[in-house]
Amino acid sequence: METEWNAQNYTDNFKFVHKYGEVVTELITAEKGSFVVDVGCGNGALTKVLCDKGYDVVGIDSNAQMLEKASTLYPDINFMLCDATEFELSKKADVIFSNAVFHWIDNQDKLVENLADNLKSGGQLVFEFGGKGCAQTVHTSLEKSFSNYGLTYHNGFNFKSIGEFAPLLEKHGFKVQFATLFDRPTAQIGENGLENWINMFCAKAFKNVDKDTKNNIIKNAVELCKPSLYKDGTWYVDYVRLRMKAVKI
Repeated sequence: METEWNAQNYTDNFKFVHKYGEVVTELITAEKGSFVVDVGCGNGALTKVLCDKGYDVVGIDSNAQMLEKASTLYPDINFMLCDATEFELSKKADVIFSNAVFHWIDNQDKLVENLADNLKSGGQLVFEFGGKGCAQTVHTSLEKSFSNYGLTYHNGFNFKSIGEFAPLLEKHGFKVQFATLFDRPTAQIGENGLENWINMFCAKAFKNVDKDTKNNIIKNAVELCKPSLYKDGTWYVDYVRLRMKAVKI
């Protein structure tokens, strides 16, 4: 799923994405100096974490604005503009890492096939992305709000369960070593936290919606979410995460 990103807004207001992702890097057990590829690196925050762990790192992303931000923040790290389903490395990686990316990709079969093609035998694939049911309260509220205006809400996210994603890995020559699906209510910044989250992560759904209608739909959706997602002055999004580690056989 193609989407547009405001790299500065993402960096300033959605730091939780890479903060939560830091623990995922701990699943990597490769030696220092190993060649690690950060797929969907965004602004490079986790690429820098991997670099600081002593790995030989390259970050790849399909969004030029995000990579420009990454290169500005971390000029000593190599970044490549390319698609996760199509990139081709000059040498195979020891580790492929990814955080909060795979749910944006429509063709996950092609994704996993390409990851396998770019990974050494015995290499590690470590990742986390949105699991089945992620942000369901928000998406259900948006669906109702769109319907109120005679419109259809298209939830373009590709969330998966362990049982749905593990077979894809096995199909392309991976052995799953670790898998967990878990709830992670995620706090947002400020009184407009949920509105900002919708504007950042659900923008594609509003592509053909005029500005006034969009604002009204979001306002209505936020009100529908308030009883369950607004607690003690803070907005939360009802995240579900799928975290896995697999080894290429």
